[in-house]
Amino acid sequence: MTVLVVPEDFRYDQYILKPLFSRLFAYLGRPRARVKVCQDPLLGGVHEALKLERIQEVVDQHEGMTDIFILCVDRDGEEGRRQRLDKIEDKFDGGRSFLAECAWEEIETWALAGLDLPKGWNWANVRAEIHVKENYFEPLARDRGVADGPGGGRKALGEESARHIPAIRSKCPEDFDRLAHRLGALL
Repeated sequence: MTVLVVPEDFRYDQYILKPLFSRLFAYLGRPRARVKVCQDPLLGGVHEALKLERIQEVVDQHEGMTDIFILCVDRDGEEGRRQRLDKIEDKFDGGRSFLAECAWEEIETWALAGLDLPKGWNWANVRAEIHVKENYFEPLARDRGVADGPGGGRKALGEESARHIPAIRSKCPEDFDRLAHRLGALL
């Protein structure tokens, strides 16, 4: 089984999404699923990732080699983003497995959900923050001494976080766990 995770911009998100989805598929009973992160075409941001013509480019380029497409974007405080993703799913799911999810509020939130947070940090505050990357993820990467690594620390922290899929699912029920349930139903 080949899974293509389509981020809004792979340059940073790949370091979180690949380990998380590789471990999630193993957790769902598919340890040999080949998880790839779409790098071509580069969508270059959430606004491009929400355009039907850009998603069509991805599907056209990877169809026949991909069993499941998963579009992952940041919610960025946009309350209507889920409805927009529903429309994209309706357009592209016909005859193929195409799911879309928005991380509440940023992909980095999923990584933080699987990590031990510093003393004094409250998960409810992290989860409620729109600018998770700047206010929580980047400071944690600096504190852990991994900010100069690949993806600004996302590789190290993404791999560490991926070892804790149940924690991520329980802390992120509206997005990551919802997607995990939907994927489990597909499998």
